[in-house]
Amino acid sequence: DDADTLPQTAAERAARYAYGICLRSYRFDKYRTQDKPEDLPSLKKITFLVSKPTAARKAMRPLDGIARGVFMTRDLVSEPANELYPESLVARAKALTKLGVKVDALGERAMANLKMGALLGVGQGSTRESKLLVMQWNGLPRAKGAAKQPLAFVGKGVTFDTGGISIKPAAGMEEMKWDMGGAGVVVGLMHALAARKAKVNAIGICGLVENMPDGNAQRPGDIVTSMSGQTIEVLNTDAEGRLVLADALWYTQERFKPRLVVDLATLTGAIIIALGHSHAGLFSNDDTLSEQLSAAGEVVGEPVWRLPLNSDYDKLLNCDIAD
Repeated sequence: DDADTLPQTAAERAARYAYGICLRSYRFDKYRTQDKPEDLPSLKKITFLVSKPTAARKAMRPLDGIARGVFMTRDLVSEPANELYPESLVARAKALTKLGVKVDALGERAMANLKMGALLGVGQGSTRESKLLVMQWNGLPRAKGAAKQPLAFVGKGVTFDTGGISIKPAAGMEEMKWDMGGAGVVVGLMHALAARKAKVNAIGICGLVENMPDGNAQRPGDIVTSMSGQTIEVLNTDAEGRLVLADALWYTQERFKPRLVVDLATLTGAIIIALGHSHAGLFSNDDTLSEQLSAAGEVVGEPVWRLPLNSDYDKLLNCDIAD
């Protein structure tokens, strides 16, 4: 409703309408084989009449890049866990090389050499190999100073979360294919940045694991050593996301020295208990960045709510036998 944020020209408004219609048209029908006619989309084409169609098409190009990134995220999150697991997610992300994104992945041996015991502990009960997906977009190759330092986006990618030995209740467990939502967002974001040729250097890191109960699975009471060298006692194997992210975040800051890090994760259902479904929870140690994220969320209808993060909570992490 703020006039300052509305598109000013008819061409820009047409592009925005088309963008909204495009987003609304999304449908994950890869596994539908017997659609009823009434379930199929009936609208085939929408035409906008504007006096400056070239300007409208120009305004639509970056929005189309964003929409394709959103669709990539939705596709990844919608896939079942027997189709989407660490290795196959990496393969899907490698499609971004066509847009100019550099894509690499570390396997378990490389992560063991880096002493990523926290991440590796989560995935050790699965027959699927854990991966660390690394994506780089250099939209400012000649940048100097602070602008040369990348923005970093780190995503939790638990492609399926049974809870491990601390197994979840059966009811609703099928939804745990969504526990890689943070990683899905990071992959889609890198797609959107590259598709619209964003003038920014950005890094996307995803810790990819499957948390399964197995004879080799991590046990409650195990102690792991993270890449930072700190030891962690595992009280509940269903608190696995923070272990994955601990190593992914440390790797990101050690290798890339980013000027900021945004971490995206389906970390705990308790956030829904606190905030419901209308806001995402935001924790930040930077007031300016927090305000920017909040403002951006309001513009696109994805509001966030900042929650406290201070030293009063540190004592809850104390442990008798580990760091």
